[in-house]
Amino acid sequence: MKYMLSRRHLRIKALQSLYAFMQSHNDRLDYGEKELLRSLDKLYEIYIYQLSLLVEITDYAKKRIEENSRKFYPTKEDLNPNTRFVDNRFINMLSDNRSYNAYIEKYKISWADEEEMIRKLFIKIRDSKFYKDYMDDPDSSFEKDKDFIIKIVKKVISESDSLHFYYEERNIYWADDFYTANYLVIKTIKGFQERQDELTPLPTLFKNDSDEDKEFVVNLFRKVILRSDEYFEMIEGKVKNWESDRLAVMDILLLKMALAELLEFPSIPVKVTLNEYIELSKMFSTPKSKVFINGILDKMISDLKRKNEIKKTGRGLLEN
Repeated sequence: MKYMLSRRHLRIKALQSLYAFMQSHNDRLDYGEKELLRSLDKLYEIYIYQLSLLVEITDYAKKRIEENSRKFYPTKEDLNPNTRFVDNRFINMLSDNRSYNAYIEKYKISWADEEEMIRKLFIKIRDSKFYKDYMDDPDSSFEKDKDFIIKIVKKVISESDSLHFYYEERNIYWADDFYTANYLVIKTIKGFQERQDELTPLPTLFKNDSDEDKEFVVNLFRKVILRSDEYFEMIEGKVKNWESDRLAVMDILLLKMALAELLEFPSIPVKVTLNEYIELSKMFSTPKSKVFINGILDKMISDLKRKNEIKKTGRGLLEN
């Protein structure tokens, strides 16, 4: 559990930053690169926020138990509550984790002003079938505790419009990062092991022992900007049946990124680049984009190979 971002996530961040840079008509490449790296930092921050939200909801449940026990006429359930949720071993392990607490301090995270949202999220969890199943399960294990928290992320947090809006209002980067952050939280939960202690560090975005992934995303951003006009001419030559001024902006951008990988990244196999940008077109462009991107890339790859302009080495030679 050392690092979390896949190359696809890095391509997505590069795509988002390129789109914002080009729409702003900014010509400061250094500024664009700084914004890209800042957006990656902000992704990690919302990831920590989402982890802290899980702890906050659990703390709210603890407060409810304490308040119910102090009722003037407490029920039997108030006096003998089911504490399985508040005793969740993953949450307790996270709460004690020194790395996690250092990030909470660094980002000055507090949910003190959002008690109503926390209350609604807790009620949504409490009223769910998966909550009842978890609380009534006679068997207890660390893996079941983790699975339950993952269900909270998938079925409650990821589907919360109010939480999504909360993040959008707090930071311009977080509107796009919400679902990625949820994915990273789930990946973190799955990676936690019962034998770990409070000194186990949280995973980082990039590989701890290498700047390779950071260099990849910055270089991808840079190459697309620097060779943007050249790449557009190459694309325009392959879209004879399309009016270039009517092409989707996102499609053009995806094709430019694919060209940058094909021509500037010798260690990435051609087939990987082709598959990745077809997948990204499904996520970020029009319903017809998959067929369009696939067709244009096939033409360009054949042409570039014929001209011997695609130079691959090492792993990049695979599946060409």
